[in-house]
Amino acid sequence: MHQLTIIGLGASDFEQLQIGVYRKLQQAKKIYVRTIDHPVLNELATEGIEFESFDYIYEKHDDFRPVYEEIVETLLSYVEKEDIMYAVPGHPLVAELTVQLLIKAEKEGKVKLNIEGGQSFLDPIFGALRIDPIDGFQLVDGATFSSHEVNMKQHLLIAQVYDTFSASEVKLTLMEKYREDYPVTIVTAAGSKGEKLRTVPLYELDRAAEIDNLTTVYVPPVTNRDGALREWSTFREIISTLRGPNGCPWDQQQTHESLKRYMLEEVHEFLQTVDEQDDEHMIEELGDVLLQVFLHAQIGEDEGFFNLEDILEAVSTKMIRRHPHVFSDVTVDSVEEVNANWEKIKSKENANGEIPEPLLKGEYRAASSLQTSYNYQRRAAKVGFEWPTTEGVWEKFSEELQEFRAEVANGTNETRLDEFGDVLFTLVNIARVYKISAEEAMLHANRKFASRFGYVEAQVMAGKKDFKAYKFEELDAFWNEAKSEGGK
Repeated sequence: MHQLTIIGLGASDFEQLQIGVYRKLQQAKKIYVRTIDHPVLNELATEGIEFESFDYIYEKHDDFRPVYEEIVETLLSYVEKEDIMYAVPGHPLVAELTVQLLIKAEKEGKVKLNIEGGQSFLDPIFGALRIDPIDGFQLVDGATFSSHEVNMKQHLLIAQVYDTFSASEVKLTLMEKYREDYPVTIVTAAGSKGEKLRTVPLYELDRAAEIDNLTTVYVPPVTNRDGALREWSTFREIISTLRGPNGCPWDQQQTHESLKRYMLEEVHEFLQTVDEQDDEHMIEELGDVLLQVFLHAQIGEDEGFFNLEDILEAVSTKMIRRHPHVFSDVTVDSVEEVNANWEKIKSKENANGEIPEPLLKGEYRAASSLQTSYNYQRRAAKVGFEWPTTEGVWEKFSEELQEFRAEVANGTNETRLDEFGDVLFTLVNIARVYKISAEEAMLHANRKFASRFGYVEAQVMAGKKDFKAYKFEELDAFWNEAKSEGGK
């Protein structure tokens, strides 16, 4: 098997080329370069060193991935016949996808590689920017990185920013986290005689004339809390501070138990914004729900039982496990099949050796009796404990209503409570059968009552200013006016 030697041309001009790399290039019999667009190659050509570039492959494709794949396929075909050298910009193992694809081919036994050195663009970049990487930095590909990957508190270097279009894509991605006037530095030809640094506000990134294939974009760390409010770690630090020694006395005293009612309230308030289709308030209310999650996580960490990472691992593992049709090789053709698989997986999760867990275990919701009732009846229905027709559901409701009326006439408070519970239970079952959330329906009814009663109260205050001064019929008339105003 012939050998493919990969060598790095460095990050700048001929004066910065390592002497060892220069000598190997002189001795090489056959040299291929990924692109001729590198300042070193002009000097090498004047000294009689011959090479062939793969620039023609770039012209055949609209995306970089197929370009790099074809370059690798071509190199593999060449090395079958003779030893060859492949020269790339910078260091072969820094931001060079063709080399990574060749390494993959080597692991598959398709080629024998010899990877030589070459200065990466990182050293001159650090020197030009006067930064120490030990403070923490990220190097990302401008063509593929996501704002979710960015740590705003570290130095951020963005490579593969080579023209106005790529700079515009980078700008839009960064603006998902950074403010639009955040200062970013455009570094061109770092370490060479043509080195240029220009700092601009983020919104001007794609308007800079200096952008070319030797460009790297630098985003400095955010050093103040207010500038990093879109960073998850910032919110975690805020909650930790609130619970810490110098934090808020109220937050310090909270427990899982004391926060239960707040979690319920915040969820209900979010559900209201969904009904109102109010995006701005959704953001606010989801933030309040998230606050509750982080508070519980911090309490768990403070008490030494669990932390946020435990929560993330548990829910991530569950989602991957319960979605084999997404994360594995299971095939489904409908939502019904997805639900069936979900129940099978849950059943396996709940199994305890050969003794299955009680079917209703885990369905109780302390914060909502309506939701608990729904959960119980849904779970029972899934194993066949269900009326064969909806007529049976209605008949059961009528039966329970008659029993309750009988207890109202002749029963005790205890028996009335029992029978009224049965009425509510059958009503929840009716809601389930017709795919109505009893919880949401009750929330809707409460909001509707509050709105209409608010109208009644406003009429009272605009008139005699005292409810006792009105007969019920008059108040009921106000109520009907409110219904007419609201349309329902």
